[in-house]
Amino acid sequence: MAGAPPFVPSFTPSGAPSFAPPGAPAAAPPPVPPAGPPPAPFGPPPGAFGAGPAPVGQQRPTAPRPQTVTAHDAVLCVSAPAMAASGPDGQLRGQGLQGFYRAGIRTLARMEIRLGGIEPMPLQGALSSSAEARFVGAVRVPGDPDPDPALMVERLRHADGSETVTVRNAGGRPARLPLEIAFGTDLGLLTEIAGGQRSADLPSQVQSAGLRWAGHGRSATVSARPTPHAVLAGAGVLRWDLEVQPGARWSVELKTALESAPPGARPPAGRGQSVPLPWAEPEVRCDDARAQRLLTRSLDSLGSLLIADADRPTDLYAASGAPWRFGLTAADALWAARLTLPLGTRLAAGTLRALARRQQTGTGPVGAVGGGPAGASASGQPAGAAAPGEASRHDGLIPGPMRHGGPELPPSCTATEATLLFVTVLAEAWRWGLPRHEVIELLPAVERALGALRAGVAEGSDGPEGFVLDLGRSAEERAARPAAARCEVQAQAYRAAMHGAELLAAFGRPGAAGWRTWAAALRERFREQFWVDDLSGGRPAAALLAGGRTVPAVASTFVHLLDVGLSTSGDLHESLLDREQTRLLAQRLAAPELDCGWGLRTLSAKSPRFNPLGHRSGAVRVHETALAVSGLADAGFEREAGVLLEGLLGASEYFEGRPPEMYAGEQRVTGSPPVPHPAACRPAALSAAAGVHLILALAGVRPDVPAGRVVVRPASTTPLGELQLTGLRVAGEPFSVRVSRIGVAVVEEASPQLQLGAG
Repeated sequence: MAGAPPFVPSFTPSGAPSFAPPGAPAAAPPPVPPAGPPPAPFGPPPGAFGAGPAPVGQQRPTAPRPQTVTAHDAVLCVSAPAMAASGPDGQLRGQGLQGFYRAGIRTLARMEIRLGGIEPMPLQGALSSSAEARFVGAVRVPGDPDPDPALMVERLRHADGSETVTVRNAGGRPARLPLEIAFGTDLGLLTEIAGGQRSADLPSQVQSAGLRWAGHGRSATVSARPTPHAVLAGAGVLRWDLEVQPGARWSVELKTALESAPPGARPPAGRGQSVPLPWAEPEVRCDDARAQRLLTRSLDSLGSLLIADADRPTDLYAASGAPWRFGLTAADALWAARLTLPLGTRLAAGTLRALARRQQTGTGPVGAVGGGPAGASASGQPAGAAAPGEASRHDGLIPGPMRHGGPELPPSCTATEATLLFVTVLAEAWRWGLPRHEVIELLPAVERALGALRAGVAEGSDGPEGFVLDLGRSAEERAARPAAARCEVQAQAYRAAMHGAELLAAFGRPGAAGWRTWAAALRERFREQFWVDDLSGGRPAAALLAGGRTVPAVASTFVHLLDVGLSTSGDLHESLLDREQTRLLAQRLAAPELDCGWGLRTLSAKSPRFNPLGHRSGAVRVHETALAVSGLADAGFEREAGVLLEGLLGASEYFEGRPPEMYAGEQRVTGSPPVPHPAACRPAALSAAAGVHLILALAGVRPDVPAGRVVVRPASTTPLGELQLTGLRVAGEPFSVRVSRIGVAVVEEASPQLQLGAG
């Protein structure tokens, strides 16, 4: 599925900035995790919007630019690829992140309103949806004997660059005074603004009913309707002389636009009004009112991040998050698609196709990549694996950025997670009802991904024998610098092997038996070598090093061991852990060292390297806690799942039903809200999709559309009380289910072609 150039990964401490604009072309395969400083986050260099970096081999990675601008207290309106940021007063002052943005360029930095020379007193500023915000202020007319302010100023802002300012006179006398709006912009790049750079405003020019700025190879405009009475180009001010009668109102519509970008750039595009949302609109009714709010606002947040693929605009995927990672991060996009599968398969299909077009392809023999093994060697390497040099080093990889590994482990490449997750998303989308012809179209990409998995299995001295390493590292590089086999990678690889085997067998492709044999061998090795005994009974190791040495850190990445994946007839795959190990893990996840009361810390609070604001050393990552809730419930540990569920629901209320990507892992204290993280994206695809998954997973809907069957196995403890879900999609048809307070499920609407079953 060629056609789109591959995109280059960049170093992204998960949650830290990565500014590659959606749709920006790039080249080169995923890099090997560097021994020295991580490479810089890439984005368009100054004056080259949309241009990718130089090919690998022509530029050296440099240290990342530190992020000094924060957005945790900003009012962010997002509608990909546009964004607006301000304080709660609504004024754009050009400070920090404030301004209107389009495709990573600040089209407008300042928009300050004064009425009669007075700034409105801020009364309220909040989002009305992910893309829109409303700000309300008041102005007391000078000389008015009434002590109450007579004039209300309302600003309705949309992320696309439009804003309506309305002045309403609630007093008893006519208000005659000027309205002045001061504008300015530096046309700066988000990459530079995040690092604290602020260039001087560009000189403005009068254009039609507004102003225009040009510089750095790009230009922007602001226009007004009605036409201003005066335009002061030197000061960048539009002025209207108002006379507002008692009880009357007056409005002006403002529109800012990116007029031009450098020649040859291909600006990214959002979903567009003519393209429907790629999911059904669900409705949830339950005893816990927080669930409805979380589900509705999570979908609204996810919808604001949708990007149309440049090569096929009807294929949509979710950008990673705003404001810092407003582009395609493969792993995040795949997670968003997977966690929303109960609402339909369109997002999954679009995401999979977009990533298949970007998958690395080599020139190795077809049999070495696509056929699959016939068995497994003693080392655990699937039989039939290509010898070194037979296939391209990066063949089959879905490119992705580098990710910070925390204080215990080095950075890792998200290409590994994305490549393995690609197989799982296709297999589970097929179970939910992705049409057969669409699955067949993507099978070559799955076979290439399985080939990359095969090449990533350690042999000899390059790492722990038979376990999966970062897939982007060649055998020579692994031998020169042995890598760690991470706990979560083994879980993802095992799941991908099982899902890959199911797809190969169902569609008559060779290799299914070999992948099942390899997965079973991995399961046995994992149970023996990845378990660390301690006084509490034991726990998984965070990673395994060459020679069998373990990294004993206690981390939230353990939750991936519970995410075993959907299989046939509504069943789930067997875990890498046995039953007793799973029980001990459930106890560990619910213990205070990981559960802070708001969710799971990324690192145990008992660790000497614990930092409640650390990306991988203590902050709460929403999607990992959501995976723990569903995984624990599926494994039968519903009490522990309920404790974590309550923590996430409690935190979501403080974030107004829009939880950010992460927040501080400080211990929950009665009366104190969770502490925001200054670098967190909000909205973020991961946390928004996790909010959807958190609610929908409690119904326990497990379809197997190819077999014409769907099973419903809800949590018997019903943590949300009575639960009714309508608007789901199974086999492309509406599906509704009701779960009573005693955990009895009743399917109220389903395709007549499906056989219903209950757990």
